[in-house]
Amino acid sequence: MSKTPNFLESDNVRGGDPSPPMHVGLKALLSLLTIILLSPVAGPAQSSFPAESDYYEIVDIPIPGDIVLEVGGMDILPGGRLAVCTRRGEVWFIENPALENGNSPEYHLFAEGLHEPLGLSYRNDAVYVTQRTEITRLTDSDGDGRADDYKTVFIRPVSGNYHEYFYGPLFTPSGDMLVTVNLAWIGHGASLSEWDGWMLRVSADGEVEPLASGLRSPAAFAYNASGDLFYAENQGGWVGSGNLTHLEKGDFAGNPEGLRWSGLPGSPISLTPEDIPDSGRPMHEIAREVPELKVPSVWFPHGVMGISTSGILADTTGGGFGPFEGQLFVGDQGQSKVMRVFHEKVKGEYQGVAFPFRDGFESGVFRMKWGQAHSMLVGMTSRGWASTGEEPYGLQQLIWKGEVPFEIKEVHARPDGFELTFTKPVERSSARDPASYEITGFTYHYHSRYGSDILNREPAQVTHVEVAEDGLSARLVVEGLREGYVHEIKAGGVRQQETAYPLLHAVGYYTLNNIPEGDSLAVDGVETATDPPSEVPGKDNPFAGEGHKHQTELPESWTGGPDEVITIEATSDMEFDVTGFEVQAGSRVRLTVNNPTDLLHNLLVVRPDSLETVAQKALNMGLKGPDRGYVPASDNVLFFTSLLAAGESESIYFTAPETTGEYPYVCTFPGHWQTMQGIMTVIQGK
Repeated sequence: MSKTPNFLESDNVRGGDPSPPMHVGLKALLSLLTIILLSPVAGPAQSSFPAESDYYEIVDIPIPGDIVLEVGGMDILPGGRLAVCTRRGEVWFIENPALENGNSPEYHLFAEGLHEPLGLSYRNDAVYVTQRTEITRLTDSDGDGRADDYKTVFIRPVSGNYHEYFYGPLFTPSGDMLVTVNLAWIGHGASLSEWDGWMLRVSADGEVEPLASGLRSPAAFAYNASGDLFYAENQGGWVGSGNLTHLEKGDFAGNPEGLRWSGLPGSPISLTPEDIPDSGRPMHEIAREVPELKVPSVWFPHGVMGISTSGILADTTGGGFGPFEGQLFVGDQGQSKVMRVFHEKVKGEYQGVAFPFRDGFESGVFRMKWGQAHSMLVGMTSRGWASTGEEPYGLQQLIWKGEVPFEIKEVHARPDGFELTFTKPVERSSARDPASYEITGFTYHYHSRYGSDILNREPAQVTHVEVAEDGLSARLVVEGLREGYVHEIKAGGVRQQETAYPLLHAVGYYTLNNIPEGDSLAVDGVETATDPPSEVPGKDNPFAGEGHKHQTELPESWTGGPDEVITIEATSDMEFDVTGFEVQAGSRVRLTVNNPTDLLHNLLVVRPDSLETVAQKALNMGLKGPDRGYVPASDNVLFFTSLLAAGESESIYFTAPETTGEYPYVCTFPGHWQTMQGIMTVIQGK
């Protein structure tokens, strides 16, 4: 992939930037405030407000056309150089990755012939990489810029299964290395080799100490600014959605497959797979019965925040990257984005909130590192792991432009609700109105099935709000908080004091593992309560009135059966095996969709020229997406299947349109539509 530097016009957000921020005069400000007071949650149209790209710019780091830089790991070398290992088995040293003084980067091949390295660290003049089967120490003894000594530090057993990925190493303060081992995939996650599904500590001389188990697909782990270790997990068996977990020695993080090795010497865990009930009850309830079970500190709602959590990077820039010092940035490979996480400790345990941060990277975000001048260097890959970013790989940097965005900076749990802090003062009348906020609690099934629907989704009521004198925080009194649940917090009605702009990101997802003790907010007089929120609509019958689009039984009137029988299968490359078929206008069609993969898929047949519109509507469904199987309520949707889990199949029956033409079909599960497409061509009958 050849890339040409463009240092003047470098932001790659697809679809183009929205209009730049406009200056709000007195008349416009009064108009905006009138709209705010009349409709605080909805607010005015968003098109004229600032966008992510107004504060954080994505800049290409050019890659020579003969280098396939499928990033597996990255680290910073002395002098600001960047070391990158690729999934093709190479290690590259990159001079000037931050494009200083407008100069292009220079690439130097340091090592090659490795087996799918998915992590890299530099220490004491050596590069350490995790290949599929080992940790390898690479050194250049003769100073010619190429590794000439490939020393094996640690060898692990493997079964040969493609899914036994190996991540790390991360050096501890004492000089040991931490690595994680992915589960294999045999139609479900499985621990086929010793220590699959574990985090291990490896000493410099190769001695191994098992630390924690219950891992499924632990693609990233890192220390926060306080030196505590977190790992990122991906949705799958026993994992309802992607998450972050604070990991300590002896922890069990939830997937019991790796517990088959808990009886080996050195294991700090005594649990066995049989100790973990497969009941589907929420994870926090099981954790009360299984003390070793460590619940996530933050959940990322699947399809809403991301679909494939990847790199973790603590903000240690001292304010050089904006107002989020000490927080974590977390990549999402499937949705080509970076998210933001604020943590706090309540009753001695981490919990916190996840926010959107920056979308629009060119490929699947996999690794992040701080470059010189506090830019975030982002390494990407998508081969076999499809992403919304359409390039197969890439290297970009994210640069703060110096202006502070209007954001929810932190969310703190309180005995009677939440306290939100802001990066800029709020307009007080909007911020103290309970109608400016919406809170919804939900959780996930904890079971062996792949992923989970959203469980027990119920609204909570904001009854009172107090705004600090400086306008930088708001204390929300909330009825209906539930311990152990994720709480979606929307602040769509809050406006900035100076400009009347809404928040750049008005939603966050707080994982309320513990409700803190202490005094509740003293509320004088009559509370400014809103009416209690109504029951969440559409939960019991989300497809009411749409049965003709989702007919799963042979219609009684089809006495002769279907005229056309079509079978389509999802592939492991996140494509449909059939990308086109013909049917006659008005014919009776049975369409069967099989899903043998480890992901969730659906299939929608839509009107001509509406594919992208329907896909975007599905992406914007938020928490309602899982309820409806990511099928948006739209006249453009003609027919659809259910959301199919691993190993599931479904047939739908429909009468083909009478109008000839090309009718796209697509999987609208978030992150899938770019690659899972096809065309149903309707032709005239004979």
